[in-house]
Amino acid sequence: LHLSAVKLAELHSDLKLQEKDELSWKKLKAEGLDEDGEKEAKLRRNLNVIMTKYGMNGKKDSQLVDTNYIKDGTESDTLDDPRLEKLWSKAKTSGKFSDEELDKLWREFQHHKEKIHEYNILLETVSRTEDIHKNVINPSEENLVKEEILHNKHRELKEKLRSINQGFERLRKVSHQGFDSKIEFEEPRVIDLWDMAKSANFTEKELESFREELKHFEAKIEKHHHYQKQLEISHQKLKHVEGTGDKDHLNRNKEKYAMLEEKTKELGYKVKKHLQDLSSRISQGLQHNEL
Repeated sequence: LHLSAVKLAELHSDLKLQEKDELSWKKLKAEGLDEDGEKEAKLRRNLNVIMTKYGMNGKKDSQLVDTNYIKDGTESDTLDDPRLEKLWSKAKTSGKFSDEELDKLWREFQHHKEKIHEYNILLETVSRTEDIHKNVINPSEENLVKEEILHNKHRELKEKLRSINQGFERLRKVSHQGFDSKIEFEEPRVIDLWDMAKSANFTEKELESFREELKHFEAKIEKHHHYQKQLEISHQKLKHVEGTGDKDHLNRNKEKYAMLEEKTKELGYKVKKHLQDLSSRISQGLQHNEL
């Protein structure tokens, strides 16, 4: 795959979480608790997102280029959207951002790109399901269940599209005006969660509790970013030492790299699991709003 050390660690975390979810689903299926196949379909979508994200789906144009914002503050990877490319170009040349702020903004652009990928995969899944449903001649109880599944998927599409529109508007505003010093959260995933939480059916007390949990989650993400940076630096040092022929120095660097790699994988998994749990809670609140 020719992925960087950071991307490989991220892939490991994504696959570990996917494996955990699949094991949980197999247990549910054995107990007859996924008769409509909705959880299985969601697992397949998630796996498709992972394969697309890391260039494992057989499409040459879908793989992220093996560079990283950590290396030089910018990235040669494309954003697959002319509007995003224009905003990013404007931000880079505006002089309103420090190198650290550009790194942070690039993460927001990449997060937005991934949200669009996930939306398109879900949209394709819904379209295929609708085509199958239209070809059914005789209505039955099973078809009524499938209609309910379609309804849930359309609601999920609606939520994702709303998040994409809100995210683009934020990127447009930040790219033109710079970062707001009064903003409550900085990480794009946390900003998304907070925006959705404010629209969910939470009491003021529940919302305040969620806000505090998001602060802890953001700190966890920052810690993960720190280890990602250290892993990338260690990877570059290791490649340099390999060319010197100093075995003792090489062994010390290998040990440090292995430690950083394991810690990065562990933190990556914890971040993704926490994100999954928080997103699930918000989705339940948004569903309650519709009821």
